[in-house]
Amino acid sequence: MAQFRDQELLDRIAARLKDLREEKGMSQEDVYNETDIHIARIETAKVNVSVSTLSKLCAYFRISLTEFFRKIEK
Repeated sequence: MAQFRDQELLDRIAARLKDLREEKGMSQEDVYNETDIHIARIETAKVNVSVSTLSKLCAYFRISLTEFFRKIEK
């Protein structure tokens, strides 16, 4: 089964995650050390991020998935 890739959506997700991280004054390494998630790969929009990974990152940044997606709606 082929995997679908919406580059525009991935770019918006990447930008939102980068904004959240920078708002907290954190480096990509800080996030990795605390979550075991390579956020750098997600922030470059080179990978399809899973819902589970995105959920973990939202919990880490203390926002809901709804709030996260509200900011990136088309």
